[in-house]
Amino acid sequence: MEEKIVAVVNEMAEVLNVAQLKKLQEVLLKNFNENTKVEQPITNTEYLRLFIDAKSIEGCSARTIKYYSSTIEHMLSKIQTPIRKITTEIMREYLVDYQKQRNCSKTTVDNIRRNISSFFSWLEEEDYILKSPMRRIHKIKTKSVVKEVISDEEVEKLRDNCSTMRDLAIIDLLYSTGIRVGELVRLNIADIDFESRECIVFGKGDKERRVYFDAKTKIHLKKYIDSREDNNIALFVSLNAPYNRLEISGVEIRLRQLGRRLNLKAIHPHKFRRTMATRAIDKGMPIEQVQKILGHSQIDTTMQYAIVNQNNVKISHQKYMS
Repeated sequence: MEEKIVAVVNEMAEVLNVAQLKKLQEVLLKNFNENTKVEQPITNTEYLRLFIDAKSIEGCSARTIKYYSSTIEHMLSKIQTPIRKITTEIMREYLVDYQKQRNCSKTTVDNIRRNISSFFSWLEEEDYILKSPMRRIHKIKTKSVVKEVISDEEVEKLRDNCSTMRDLAIIDLLYSTGIRVGELVRLNIADIDFESRECIVFGKGDKERRVYFDAKTKIHLKKYIDSREDNNIALFVSLNAPYNRLEISGVEIRLRQLGRRLNLKAIHPHKFRRTMATRAIDKGMPIEQVQKILGHSQIDTTMQYAIVNQNNVKISHQKYMS
């Protein structure tokens, strides 16, 4: 019987892919060979664990891993169907119900769709499923909202009202380099090259890149470091003993509080990043160089961050087209 099964599988190899051949062999063994022990099917939870392990090895950040995990866990808790039998219709219904129950925006639902799509695409690539049920569920169209940046006047207000040298140095470094808040808190004092006014940061996927800061940032960073009495290697630490490395939440809370105290709208670390990109393009820096500074793998991402000043567009049109 085993020889016949092998013969059937070999003959079908010309028309079936690897995953289909595996399934065919599994079905034949199960139905025609009582002496052969068939492996137990992988559970939905196990598929998720395998996916998370793979993403961890690829270098995804802890935040990204947590987002993947919570999104897919929620989906699997609502859909009890074995992963191999989940269809496009089931997934469409899930996304529709998700939006209705949570009354969330289209942008949020599209983020959920993207995470789930990554999960099923990985399963397809690894030959765990024949075809992702998310293939025919396309990007959800959302309104293109122009996101605000921090004005020069607002930046000066923030600087003038900082109560500590640390906070002033943080604001200057974010505003000057456009680095992510996660990159900022991972910096060590030894990473800062004051002579060249630059530092090395590790972005998403632990990709290394060089960023640059201005003279004002250099002065405030030096003053902050010189004022410290601890021996922590971290560039930014808590204000009180035991002076632990500052965490992302610490930076976010501090900037948000400062912004509210000054009645400034939505001050957060990422807004400094968007502001830096916008200023750079607005002043004529080539978009490819802005992309490199920000550490974007796709130039489209850089374009989404940057808002080009409409007045400059008009001046450029008059210069080149008149």
